[in-house]
Amino acid sequence: MVLASKAKIDPNYPPGPKHHWLMGVVSEYTRNPIGFMSECAKEYGDIVYWQWPLLSFYQLNHPDHIEEVLVKKNNLFSKHLSLQILQRMFGNGLLSSEGDFWQRQRRLTQPAFHRDRIFSYGEVMVDYTNRLLTNWSDGKIIAIHEEMMHLTLEIVAKTLFGAEVTEVETVEKIMQISMAYFDDRNNNFLLFVIPDWVPLPHNLRFQKAAQQFDEIIYPIIQRRRESGEDQGDLLSMLLQMQDENGNRMSDKQLRDEAVTLFIAGHETTALAISWGWYLLSQHPEIEQKLHVELQTVLAGRTPTFADLPQLPYTDRVIMEIMRLYPPAWAMVRTALEDCEIAGYPVRAGDSMIMSQWIMHRDSRYFDQPEVFNPDRWEGDLAKRIPTFAYFPFGGGPRICIGQSFAKMEAVLLLATISQKFRLTLMPDQEITPWPAFSLRPKYGMKMLLNQR
Repeated sequence: MVLASKAKIDPNYPPGPKHHWLMGVVSEYTRNPIGFMSECAKEYGDIVYWQWPLLSFYQLNHPDHIEEVLVKKNNLFSKHLSLQILQRMFGNGLLSSEGDFWQRQRRLTQPAFHRDRIFSYGEVMVDYTNRLLTNWSDGKIIAIHEEMMHLTLEIVAKTLFGAEVTEVETVEKIMQISMAYFDDRNNNFLLFVIPDWVPLPHNLRFQKAAQQFDEIIYPIIQRRRESGEDQGDLLSMLLQMQDENGNRMSDKQLRDEAVTLFIAGHETTALAISWGWYLLSQHPEIEQKLHVELQTVLAGRTPTFADLPQLPYTDRVIMEIMRLYPPAWAMVRTALEDCEIAGYPVRAGDSMIMSQWIMHRDSRYFDQPEVFNPDRWEGDLAKRIPTFAYFPFGGGPRICIGQSFAKMEAVLLLATISQKFRLTLMPDQEITPWPAFSLRPKYGMKMLLNQR
């Protein structure tokens, strides 16, 4: 991709590529979002200005600028309008809500993700992983991304709703339709501007999926309210929580948080582990070092939450996977009022885009940033680099509420599977990271299983 050799000459804006008078850089961005933004960072530096029709973007490529938006001036920014695409599905959950309502929901939901609470979920994670492995065999070829997505969805269903979700396959299809809907509209300007109530096939498909989700979830919530039973899952915890006025979540609020946890709670780990198998298959020396640690500490037994402190290399492998292939590859915030970022004036409605993909590969903070090297995290690197040089779970007040859950899940899944199988990438595949709702392998990822 070739960008304009000269930036926009306007002292009121940061430098950036030339724009089409009407369409801005829509075609360049949608053709290859990561490539476009990487070239912008390389060509124009720490802050870059570019446009879409009716939308102005400030691409922030420095930790200090990102901190300014996510922490120091977070009250001046809201989630981006692109999330409104999924309003019918997300409702007003933590991912999409704003202001006082978001703060209330965050306070009510936070205890469900306390360290002591998620400790009990480790057994569920390992149990469902072992169930999956009963369907694996030596010499079998699998689509690893699909396998990991199904596994983590089952884990979320169990930890969120106990044994009550019997329609996991239906929920999985609903999630797939929702993500495809988001990706189609977010990467096609015409679909982006057409309202979701227009009876186009993709709109109707999405509306039906949202209705199906409601038909599954609301009866579960109702049954649980009537029984009053604490089943030790997230739903039980959320039903018990009260705000400062003694009010509990409504059925609608519980439903909205459920769909948020379903989507965010399975995508992150599934994609991180999928990219992890890809990286390990390309670096057998790292895969072997991982296996040695697992054999030394676990000796073939099932890992538990208590084992995590004894698996430092496994933890570093996960950190490095999420550096190179962060599932949350970028974040966008919209200015609520006129303000200033990095010394440049920002108007209400302008968008700040901050990419983990770009920051995690910045040579100012990481030696040989394109190299997969878990040992880079062995010392005090995490403390030395700026907070927003590495932020796979976001940052500021809206940092991912489930990051401890996701980290534990990633380590336990990797440890459980790696002890029993070695995964080898099948030849002649084009492995292309595609920045959709999350960072996915564009053409899938087929792997050969070798039983240990």
